[in-house]
Amino acid sequence: MTDGFHDALVTRATEDMPEKFFDRFMFNLHPDGDTAPSVILGAGVYPPRNVVDGFVVLTTGTEQRNLRYSTEHSETDGASVGPLRWDTVDDNRTWRIQLGENKTGLELDVLWQARAPYWLGSVDVENTDGNVTSFDHLFQPGRYEGTLTLDGTTTDVGGWYGLRDRSRGVRTMSGGQGLHIWYQAQFPDRTFGFLLVEDRQGGRILLEGAVMHDDGRLDDITDVRHDLVFTAGNDLASGTVEVATAGGATYRIDSDASAGGGYMAGGGYGGHHGKVRGRDHEEFDVYPLDGTVGPKTLDSALTDRCCTFGWNGETGYGIFEFALSRSSSYTYHLTLRR
Repeated sequence: MTDGFHDALVTRATEDMPEKFFDRFMFNLHPDGDTAPSVILGAGVYPPRNVVDGFVVLTTGTEQRNLRYSTEHSETDGASVGPLRWDTVDDNRTWRIQLGENKTGLELDVLWQARAPYWLGSVDVENTDGNVTSFDHLFQPGRYEGTLTLDGTTTDVGGWYGLRDRSRGVRTMSGGQGLHIWYQAQFPDRTFGFLLVEDRQGGRILLEGAVMHDDGRLDDITDVRHDLVFTAGNDLASGTVEVATAGGATYRIDSDASAGGGYMAGGGYGGHHGKVRGRDHEEFDVYPLDGTVGPKTLDSALTDRCCTFGWNGETGYGIFEFALSRSSSYTYHLTLRR
């Protein structure tokens, strides 16, 4: 783990800044005791390209509504894109997120408050095509206060869980990956958070993360093993992960991923972030949650599924992000033996 992260987005290009430099954030928001609605939203700036883009992915019980927005960064105030506005009220502790009227029917005015220290690492991967990926990666659990309005009905979101993800640098991931997991399970006094990437033979490319305790302790995760159940369409149904930590703890956590939705193609994760699209470019679409849309049918297999988790007799909530390679050379390899 590294330390010291300046939270505000880097918005000005410098002479030594790589052309593919980005600075992005993502927040998720979901109620305790339920998995709908699940909200995932985020934005990114690309100073060398004068681009800022953002997205909203809203999953209800029956459908997923997606909004994608892009514009010239020089035409904004540096802290908004389309209907989405953000403010780093207190560095690495408090953000204000506002979402104005838009085609998803969702509006927000919320404060996100950190409930534990953040985990900050550096993702450095040499890709099979020779390009190098190198970026800072931060994630941190929190809770919300404020209001959510969906299709005209306003709800107080006080106490709802949500995690933020920050990344900054150059990301060019290509080829060779088999399984990707970004795991964020929030329980009453701790959060399990890690990023795991395996190759198509089941070998480990990357593991980083920690158990983030509300009392301020960070216990680095040193090993993750998994036994996951996927549908024929590469969608996650359920599964178990076993997490080992530097402090000598071992946790076995079950997950119920049956809620559906969270397909990140709806947020532009099929390679669309950072593209120059001119001023005020907007896209909106809806995915039915009837089995006709999924990781094999979209331009990205990446899925952020809102899940219920079980550990040590306690119930937790959060996001299980996953993607399986669609290459015919890949078959999922479980690593956890019961």
